[in-house]
Amino acid sequence: MIVAIHQPNFFPWLGYFQKIVKCDAFIFLDDVQFPRSGAGVNANRVKMIVSEEARWVTATIDRNFEGNRNINQMEFNGTVLWREKILKTIETNYRKAQFFDEIFPLLSKLINNPESNVSHYNSAAVLGLSEKLGIKPNKFYWSSNLPHGGSSNELLASLTKAVGGEEYLTGKGASAYLDENVYKAAGIQLIHQKFQHPVYCQRNSTEFVAGLSIVDALMNVGFKNVTDLLICS
Repeated sequence: MIVAIHQPNFFPWLGYFQKIVKCDAFIFLDDVQFPRSGAGVNANRVKMIVSEEARWVTATIDRNFEGNRNINQMEFNGTVLWREKILKTIETNYRKAQFFDEIFPLLSKLINNPESNVSHYNSAAVLGLSEKLGIKPNKFYWSSNLPHGGSSNELLASLTKAVGGEEYLTGKGASAYLDENVYKAAGIQLIHQKFQHPVYCQRNSTEFVAGLSIVDALMNVGFKNVTDLLICS
C-alpha cells in the first residue's frame, strides 16, 4: 500500500492531486501547527491567473487568538466576504475559458461552503474535486483520527504504518528534511514523486504559468482532461 501525506491545502495545484491519484491512502495532516504570523500559507491561499499574471487568491484567516493552534483548530474570518470576492475574481478572469460553464457551478458550491473550520473546509473542497476526477473517497484519512507519534519524519512514518502502509510517496519539497533511515527502520519503502507539470492551453495568460491552483487547469481543459493529465504525469 502506497501512502501520501499532506496538509489540507486551499484548492491546491495539480501536483497535490497527482499525489492523491498515485497513492492508495491519502492522509490529511490536519493536527500540526498553523503558522502564528505571516502573509499566508497554502492552507488559505493559492495562485491563479488574475489580470493575465499569477497572483495570490486568499481566504481570510481569523488570527484573533493567543498562543498556537493546529490547522484543524483554525477558523476563517467570518466578518470578511472573502468567498464572494474569490468567486468574483474567478468569474472575471476565467469566464471566457473553454470549460467555465462546466466548472463554475461546482466551484461556486465548494467555495460557498459555510464551514468555518479551515481543515474541514479545505478537505471538503479536495474531496469534492476528487470525486469529479474519478477518485474514490475511501482512500482519504485525517491524521487527527489516527494513532501516531513523533515529529517530522517519525510522524510521517508513524502515520504511514497507522493505515497499513508499506510505501511512502514523498514530494520534491521534502528533500530538505527527509531522513531515509527513519523509514528504513520502520520497514517503509520511500517512493519519490516524479511529477512533471503538464503544459496545457492557458487561455488567459501570455505564456504558460505552472504551479497554479487546479482551478486554472479545470477551467482550461475540463474534468476529463485533467484526470488524464494526472494519470499520465
